Amino acid sequence: MLVVRNFIDYELIDCSLGMKYERWGKYYLLRPDPQVIWDNGNLEEKYKGKIDAIYHRSNKGGGSWENLRRLPSSWQISYDNLTFHIKQMGFKHTGLFPEQASNWNFMIEKIKRSKRPIKVLNLFAYTGGASCACLSAGASVVHVDSSRGMVEWCKENVKSCKLSDQPIRYLVDDVVKFVKREIRRGNQYDAIIMDPPSYGRGANGEVWDIEKNLCELVQLCVKILSEKPIFFQINSYTTGLSATVLANLLYLTVNQRFSGIVSCGEVGLPITNNDLILPCGIYGRWESNE
Repeated sequence: MLVVRNFIDYELIDCSLGMKYERWGKYYLLRPDPQVIWDNGNLEEKYKGKIDAIYHRSNKGGGSWENLRRLPSSWQISYDNLTFHIKQMGFKHTGLFPEQASNWNFMIEKIKRSKRPIKVLNLFAYTGGASCACLSAGASVVHVDSSRGMVEWCKENVKSCKLSDQPIRYLVDDVVKFVKREIRRGNQYDAIIMDPPSYGRGANGEVWDIEKNLCELVQLCVKILSEKPIFFQINSYTTGLSATVLANLLYLTVNQRFSGIVSCGEVGLPITNNDLILPCGIYGRWESNE
């Protein structure tokens, strides 16, 4: 498991009974997490007076934030030389997945070690954590997401990271249609990142189902890899999907064309108050031998 232990501005303090208590900069949030099935006490009572906001799930789906103190509409947290905007979003999110810092570290190291211009394609790119990481390492990035709001948020993050002068292209598009166009155009990439949802809709209502569509998308992406790619990264939060599935997929696609190393596993966050690890998702990775 890849575990992030050096994220100074973020801390997972405690987990119990389906909830997690976290510090995001100077603000403390209590949010649901389906992985937390153990009982370590009632966190709302345990940290009474030390919680700034709680996300309450609704029995009808979704939920809402209850702010116990006044919070700004957004604030910033940093990881190494990267600075991100945090906001209270619908469905409990904040716009950043801190467990992905382990993958950012890998990408930065791989890009820097290549010592040549690297072109990165980031699909289902969300608010751009990985895009910012790759830009900071000197790569050029194409950032694709079907949500205009997420793409605009990425622009904010790139600006706060002081990377606005770096080569990044922002696209609001359906990722499958975009990749097919890139094949026709003959465009190629040295690295591809994707964080596909379980289900979703593209910019024009296209339906995405990870179990039905991921294999085809990876096969298409192989066609736009350069002659010397350095990595292909798939991240997933889909419940029930094994990391080995992602490794198998990469082995039968990317690794059939390019000799390299295929690996997979979980990503997680350490819990400060009891030394446990909260599993937060999975990854599958192909990387070159260089």
